[in-house]
Amino acid sequence: MSEAPAAPRTASADRVRHKDIGLLLRPPRPRAGWRLLPARVVAMCAVELQKLRHDRTELYTRAVQPALWLLIFGQTFTRIKAIPTQGIPYIDYLAPGIIAQSAMFIAIFYGIQIIWERDAGILNKLLVTPTPRSALITGKAFAAGVKSLIQAIVVVVIAALLGVALTWNPLKLLGVAVAVILGSAFFSCLSMTIAGIVLSRDRLMGFGQAITMPLFFASNALYPVSIMPGWLQAVSKINPLSYQVDALRGLLLSTPAHLGADFGVLLVAAALGIAAASSLLGRLAR
Repeated sequence: MSEAPAAPRTASADRVRHKDIGLLLRPPRPRAGWRLLPARVVAMCAVELQKLRHDRTELYTRAVQPALWLLIFGQTFTRIKAIPTQGIPYIDYLAPGIIAQSAMFIAIFYGIQIIWERDAGILNKLLVTPTPRSALITGKAFAAGVKSLIQAIVVVVIAALLGVALTWNPLKLLGVAVAVILGSAFFSCLSMTIAGIVLSRDRLMGFGQAITMPLFFASNALYPVSIMPGWLQAVSKINPLSYQVDALRGLLLSTPAHLGADFGVLLVAAALGIAAASSLLGRLAR
C-alpha cells in the first residue's frame, strides 16, 4: 500500500520577521555611553524632586531668610547709602546676591542627604545598578539646582513686591535660571565631595557652616569687589559665587557684567564638582 501524503505545515498569517526571533533568543543590548547617561540623570533628578513633592516644608522655611535680608538689610542700607552701587538703589543691587545666597544655602548641605541615604542602605542599592556614578551625582546636583530655582522665584517675587526694578525679558530670565542651576550644581557637588571625605553628618554640618558664610562674604553679593581689601579681592576672584552673582546682576539689572566668563567659570566649576563627588561616592558606601 502507498503511504498517505504528509499533512501540509500550518503557516501563520503574519510573516515572521527574523529580527523578532532574534530578540527571543538574544536579549537586546542595553543602552550605553552617551545614550545611557542623560536618561539616568533625568531619572535621578525626578526621584529627588519627588521628595519635594511629598514635603514642601523646606520651601516655606527657606523663604524666610532671604525675605529678611531684603526687608531689613536691603531697605536699611538703601537709606544710609553707605555702599557704592553705581547709582542704583542698594536693595536692587542686593537682590541678585540674595538669590545666589539662598541657592547656595540650599545646595551646600546636600551632602547630608547622601549620608542619610548611605545610612538607610539606599546608596548601596543605587551603586549596584548599571547607573554610572557620574549620573547619580549629576542627577542629584541638578535636582538641587531645580530646588534652588524654585527658591530664586520666591526671592524674585519678594523683590518685585518691594519695588526692585528687575527685568522680565524671557531670554534673560532663562539665563538667570541657567546661572542658578549651574551654581547650585557646583555647591551641591562640593557638599557631596566633603561628605565623601568626612563620612559623617555631624562633621559635614560643621564644615558646611564653616564655609558658607566665608563664601558669601568673600563674594560680591553684598558689596562691590572694588571696596574689598586686596587679599579679599583675590579670594573673590576664585569664588564661584562671585561669578554667579555677577551673571545674575547683569541679567536682572542690566549692569555691566562679563557673562561669557561668568557662565564659563560656572560650567567648569560644576563639571569639576561632579567629577570630584563621583570619585568619592564609592568611599561613602564602604
